[in-house]
Amino acid sequence: MEASGYYQQFERNIDIIFDALRVGLDLRTTALATSLPLEIYVLCEVLNQGGAQYRLTTEGVERVGEFLAQFEPQKAATEAIMVRLLADHRAMMRTPEGRVLTKEMLIRRLEYFNEAARQVNVMRTQQALGSPDQHKSGIGAALQK
Repeated sequence: MEASGYYQQFERNIDIIFDALRVGLDLRTTALATSLPLEIYVLCEVLNQGGAQYRLTTEGVERVGEFLAQFEPQKAATEAIMVRLLADHRAMMRTPEGRVLTKEMLIRRLEYFNEAARQVNVMRTQQALGSPDQHKSGIGAALQK
């Protein structure tokens, strides 16, 4: 999918993830429990490079709700920033690893949220069908000896 496709699905993807957390989907046994808060933090840093004013104070998956609460009132401004960042082929931002293209950082975050929403949908379907949690299903039990 092209960057514009991920951008067009961003709001939907965030809503899918937030709704799943709101209804009690447990991410503690998945990689999303760690990666989701980190990716939201990086997304906020990228958006702040473009002029947004996101400030995160929570840790863990609560960060999704905090981000969504800040995103809703400034949705139009955030979307305008995303469009501008995606169109700018020269903007750079400083990271601990050095300097990277802001556009690339944004594209990677949009790809991540697209994949995370897909994973959350699969997990919700499994939960609705009554499938056991992965940590209770015996997967990896032989490794614990």
